Amino acid sequence: MSHKAGFVSIIGKPNVGKSTLMNALVGEKLSIITPKAQTTRHRILGIVNEENSQIVFSDTPGIIKPRYGLQDSMMNFVKGALSDADLILFVTDINEEHDENDVLEKIINTTIPMIVLINKIDGATQEQVDEKQAYWQELLKPKYIYAISALHKYNLEGIMERVLEYLPEHPPYYDKEDLTDKTQRFFVSEIIREKIFTNYQKEIPYSTEVVITSFKEEEKITRISAEIIVERDSQKNILIGKGGSMLKKVGTEARKDIEKFLDQKVFLETFVKVLPDWRSKKNYLKSFGYEN
Repeated sequence: MSHKAGFVSIIGKPNVGKSTLMNALVGEKLSIITPKAQTTRHRILGIVNEENSQIVFSDTPGIIKPRYGLQDSMMNFVKGALSDADLILFVTDINEEHDENDVLEKIINTTIPMIVLINKIDGATQEQVDEKQAYWQELLKPKYIYAISALHKYNLEGIMERVLEYLPEHPPYYDKEDLTDKTQRFFVSEIIREKIFTNYQKEIPYSTEVVITSFKEEEKITRISAEIIVERDSQKNILIGKGGSMLKKVGTEARKDIEKFLDQKVFLETFVKVLPDWRSKKNYLKSFGYEN
C-alpha cells in the first residue's frame, strides 16, 4: 500500500482557536489554551499516525506585527511553518470584522492548497455563516470552507479526509509512535506558563518565560524545578503575591496538570528570577529556544 505523509500548518490571527483546533484534530492536549491572545509562542507539532498515513499538524503563534525580539521570533516560526507546508488550514473567527490584513499578507498569494475554517460558529446565525463563507470564497478561493466550533468539536469529522487528499505519497517523517516533536520538559514548562496566563492580568503573562532547570524521574515521583523569568522586580512581586500566595496557587494548579500529563506523582518547586528586558535580547531568546 502507498503511504501519505505531509505537513499541515494551522495559521491565523491570535485567539481565533488554532490551538483548540489542533488539540481536537490530534486528540490530545498538546497546545496550551487560554482566553488571552498570543498564548502560543512556539511552533508545536501534533502528529496523527494511521497505518497508511502520517499528518504532521503545526500549531503556530497568531500572526501579528512584531514589536520586540520575542515577537520577531514567533513570526519566524510562522514563516517556517508556511515554507514547508503541503496544506494550509486558515482559521478565522466568525466574529472578526475582516481586519485580518497581517495574516492575508502572508497567505493571499500562496500557491499552497488552503482550507478555510470559520471557527466559533456556535453563537452565530446561518446568515452570518453564509456571509462569511461567501466573503472568504471570493477573497482566497480556497479548496474548501468549513464552518466549525473547535471548542465543541462541531463539524470537524470531514476535515481529516480532506487533509489527506492534499498530502503527497511519502514515507513517514517521524516515528509512527511519536505524537509530537517536543520533549516532556517543554510541555511541563508550557503547563506552568498556562497557569500564569490564567492567574495574572495585564502584562505579567506576556513578560514571563518558564525554564525547567531540573527534571529528575525517580521510581515513584518526578522532581521538577522551574524558574519563572520576568523583566522587572515589580513583576516578580506580583507573581509571588502576598506571603507567596499567588506563586503557591500557580504551583499547585500546575502540579496537578503535570501529574495528569506524566501519569505520575510530581514534586514541583518554582523560583522567580528577574532578567531585565529578556524579550528583546537575542542571547536570552536563543537560550529559551526562540532563535534558530
